[in-house]
Amino acid sequence: MHINGPTAVHPAQSIRGPHHTAQAPAVDTRTQFDTVDELDISHEADFASQVKDIPDIRADRVAQIKAQIADGSYLTDDKLDLALERLLDEIG
Repeated sequence: MHINGPTAVHPAQSIRGPHHTAQAPAVDTRTQFDTVDELDISHEADFASQVKDIPDIRADRVAQIKAQIADGSYLTDDKLDLALERLLDEIG
């Protein structure tokens, strides 16, 4: 081993290390698909698409409820109890 001191100038050195690694084999990036494109729609999405076909106002149901309100048969204790139970379930 020779020590030449701080003023010694070394020649240019290679940027490659002393050990050479083998290059990885080329990978074929092309793939062949034998399948056909497919689209699966969930039951929820299918139901949501059917909802848009329902009219916003069901005139027959509105007329039925109006008639029940007019004759006093719409508000019953059973309906009020059911509504109260649903409200408490939703809150609690």
